Amino acid sequence: MAWIKTIPFDQADASLRQALEGQHALYPKEYERKPGDVSESITSTHTLIPEALYHAFATFGALLSPSLPLSRAQHEMITTHVSALNRCHY
Repeated sequence: MAWIKTIPFDQADASLRQALEGQHALYPKEYERKPGDVSESITSTHTLIPEALYHAFATFGALLSPSLPLSRAQHEMITTHVSALNRCHY
């Protein structure tokens, strides 16, 4: 597995915090972070480039919008199927 330098949230500067908080605000409540959660995620691999992090992950958040015609269950079925096709473990 590759090692990628990341910046933990508690060490993030203002631009990184803004990018992390901005993209996360677009996600459904099921994606809410728990207090003290420092788990690694694909998002953390983008912390060196806050602008890219925001745009890459805000896109996914926008695609999960409840204002779209798909239900939350349909969104999850699509993301699960794509992950399975890509042989992702999550």
